Amino acid sequence: MKQRLSQLGDWLDDRTGVRALRRHLFDEPIPGGTGWWFTTGSVVLFLLGVQLASGVLLTFYYVPSPASAYDSVRHLMERVAFGSITRGLHYFGASFIVIASVVHMLRVVAFGSYKRPREVTWISGVLLLLVILAFSLTGYLLPWDQKAYWATTVTINVARAGPLGEYVAGVLRGGDTLGALTLLRWYSAHVFLLPAALVTLVVAHLVLMRRHGISGPVRASSAPATPFYPYHALKDTLVVAAVFALLLALAVTIPAPLEAIADPTDASYVPRPEWYFLSLFQMLKYFPGPLEPVATMVIPGLLVGALVALPFLDRRPDRHPLKRPLVIASFAIVGAGISMLTYLGMKDTPTESEEWGPLAIAGMEFARDQRCVRCHRPGGVANILDETRMRKEPAWTLGHVRDPEMITVGLRPVPAGGMSAAQAQAILSFMREVRSGEAPIVTAGERTASMVLGRYCASCHMIDGAGASSAPDLSNVGTRHDLEWLRRWITNPENVDPLASMPPFGEVLTPQELDAVATFLAARR
Repeated sequence: MKQRLSQLGDWLDDRTGVRALRRHLFDEPIPGGTGWWFTTGSVVLFLLGVQLASGVLLTFYYVPSPASAYDSVRHLMERVAFGSITRGLHYFGASFIVIASVVHMLRVVAFGSYKRPREVTWISGVLLLLVILAFSLTGYLLPWDQKAYWATTVTINVARAGPLGEYVAGVLRGGDTLGALTLLRWYSAHVFLLPAALVTLVVAHLVLMRRHGISGPVRASSAPATPFYPYHALKDTLVVAAVFALLLALAVTIPAPLEAIADPTDASYVPRPEWYFLSLFQMLKYFPGPLEPVATMVIPGLLVGALVALPFLDRRPDRHPLKRPLVIASFAIVGAGISMLTYLGMKDTPTESEEWGPLAIAGMEFARDQRCVRCHRPGGVANILDETRMRKEPAWTLGHVRDPEMITVGLRPVPAGGMSAAQAQAILSFMREVRSGEAPIVTAGERTASMVLGRYCASCHMIDGAGASSAPDLSNVGTRHDLEWLRRWITNPENVDPLASMPPFGEVLTPQELDAVATFLAARR
């Protein structure tokens, strides 16, 4: 048996040269004294492999169209075996690979490994970092949730401020508005163009690295050179295993976030980029208006240009960090600046409130009414509420709630008929919150006030980003008017302002309802 295997190995080697390839891969001499810091490149390469493998698995279920993208991601996470873990590996892996790439680059700078004859190796590494960031940027839009839609909108608006801005924005958008062509173009870039660039640069980087060898420690060691396998390969394996264990633990224990489906009408949403783009986002605050290109084009362009030119600016043969104070200090200052901007960006990021707004609370009560639950229930003639078109098409939702028979032909409305315009707005607000968790516990007064706002006020007023916008926003009305003024205004607006167009509600609301809604609004500060 052993002889036959040897003969098979001889045959394969004669046809493919596999033994020479094995020797080339595993017998590379490693300079004596090479330590654990030289495992960072292997970590980056491994994480790239994880991203590639998990990305391919995601494409088995993903549908790149606005009508199906969100549902396909949600289906993958909720109903496909290990789907949530696969997306978690891909989502958290994006942050891991950015961190690993930056650590690897800093290791190269600290050890002076960019110096002659490795200038081109360094340049290919800088280009690889840019491609990795481009992957993260193009991956934003693919889930087609709120964050995806609005973060991409900001990205395209930033692109408009640069050279040939309108043309570049048009290419990124694929049309006049962000829609199906936008998603398809970003998907194509994410799964075709960028992987091709990545593979090309990785191969070039590895070939150049093997051509010139690793730089080794900054001070020559008296220890003899050793082959890559098994000595240094063991270090790579241990570090890669530790990194993957941490990544897998995150993917298993923390589901990758998926916000509400993209809603182009929700202008109240505040888009925030991933943490590794927060420094650029924060800089926009310091360069407003016509100065915006300074933050988006000039400063990043100068930094990338300086990185590419580093081997040609620092030509001295010394590799020890203490003998290169200008280079080390420059990276320390830039790193501190990026860290500070990132911290400020995180500090300014609004926390996501788990509390439902008053219209969502009212909408939940209206949805429980027999007009909804008669059909929208497991086993009913329509899908359950959080799986219908309601969350995708706000205009359709409003029309369906107000007149179920007209929108859905053949559906017999209950004797009470459809709901009012205000109630429809409340239902829409409820549908936007229904996936965020259990309904909040509210006091009797808050529930009464919410029902009044949802039954009468939401057809004209907006509160907490929900409702209509034809009348003043009530979100912070308590800062402008006190309890007594609000009570008199709700009872009969003309007694406060003869030109008021709002109808009186003194005879519509019970005393308890009037007191509850006035008290609730007065506390909105």
